[in-house]
Amino acid sequence: MIFVLFCSNLAYNNLSGEIPELLHASLYNYTGNHLNCGPHSMPCEGNINDTGGSRKSTIKVVLGSIGGAIVLVLVAILILRRMPCRRYLCSDVPDEHALSLDLGQTQQFSLHHLMIATGNFSRQKFLGKGSLAKVYRGVLPDQDDKAVAVKRFVKIKNHGRDMAFKREAEVIRVPVHNNILRLIGYCMERKERLLVYPFMENLSLSSKLEGLKPNEPTLDWAKRMKIALGIAHALEYLHDNCNPPIIHRDIKAANVLLNGNFEAVLGDFGLARVMDQGKEIVTTEIQGTVGYMAPEYRSTGKASTKTDVYGYGVLVLEIVTGKGPDFHVNVKHLMQEGKPQEIVDPNLDRAYQREELIKLIKISLFCTQEEADRRPTMSEIVKMLEADVQQYRWGESLWAQLISQPWREQHDQMVIQKLFDLGNAPSPDSQPVSEADRASLGGEEEQARGQCGREGRVAISVSG
Repeated sequence: MIFVLFCSNLAYNNLSGEIPELLHASLYNYTGNHLNCGPHSMPCEGNINDTGGSRKSTIKVVLGSIGGAIVLVLVAILILRRMPCRRYLCSDVPDEHALSLDLGQTQQFSLHHLMIATGNFSRQKFLGKGSLAKVYRGVLPDQDDKAVAVKRFVKIKNHGRDMAFKREAEVIRVPVHNNILRLIGYCMERKERLLVYPFMENLSLSSKLEGLKPNEPTLDWAKRMKIALGIAHALEYLHDNCNPPIIHRDIKAANVLLNGNFEAVLGDFGLARVMDQGKEIVTTEIQGTVGYMAPEYRSTGKASTKTDVYGYGVLVLEIVTGKGPDFHVNVKHLMQEGKPQEIVDPNLDRAYQREELIKLIKISLFCTQEEADRRPTMSEIVKMLEADVQQYRWGESLWAQLISQPWREQHDQMVIQKLFDLGNAPSPDSQPVSEADRASLGGEEEQARGQCGREGRVAISVSG
């Protein structure tokens, strides 16, 4: 093995003699010694001008360069970590912890695709947020610029986000109904969890009740009736047409979406549960929105289809009043005082059908009874809503307990007066009353007489 000496500095060591061949170097300094450098060597004073400074300078330069490089690397890493994926240069990386999902033929989007659709989840595309997710408006360029709503589940430390994502994705793909939100696709990449839905032009019911913008028209009475019926159909489908039944568990105005025709679409199935086969009750962790939760579920965690019925009752009152769920506790008192008109949303400016108003209030009070067994089913509610005003007669004994005697007397007197006007005092140009009308009105007469009898009052007889 051959060693080559590059630098030799032996200055001022008081050395003498001939320099060995081994110590011959390209850079040397032998000043201050008595050395014999040989006939072919350069002068023994050497070719290094500084006895120590150059070496120290070299070390400083090397250390400075290394330190500078380390600082640059650290700054670059910090910038890259803080900088979002601008201009969509991020590559799609499979999530090594991806959940196992059974979504059939549901379309799977790449994260890159959804970032383009939402402008990299920009603030301008932001629609709203819940406890576990934020929603952004997006456009799918490869699908004729189709407008979509992208639900991006927020990152939390526990498995709550993943479970909510998995539950919503697997549950909501099952029902196929015009009044239930349809899942377009999903994404699971780089620890992201996203669901893609159709965009609803009129946003949510809550935005049209309590979130009205200046000069924005209020929901008219016909639209409110249509919304109440649409959500009733959705819940009836989940409870009676899905096998096993599905419980939504989070019925509220914010989860009722409105399409371009103001048709109600039930969304947000993050808390939904599929009932066990043959069972009517499922015990779960208590989750939901205060004010909409049924008392038995709030106290025990036991949920059933009647849990959704209770939430629907609160929702119906919200449709009528335009106020939040806290207001429903005042409705019974106002009805007992004979003031149903004070319940209605003032934005309607009295433009509503009184008989339909009474119908919705009745349904709401039936649905929000403390005892779950006394609440109607959703199929019964649909029948109530679809029945003609002159035909619906249900829960009269309960209704007699829920409202005050003065208001019932006023209602009964109105029915009797109608009978009197049609049966006893026809105007000269009036049309004859059909047998069907008489039969319908006769039923209301019997209803009025029955209520009077139960209350111990004198029944008024109307002769033909």
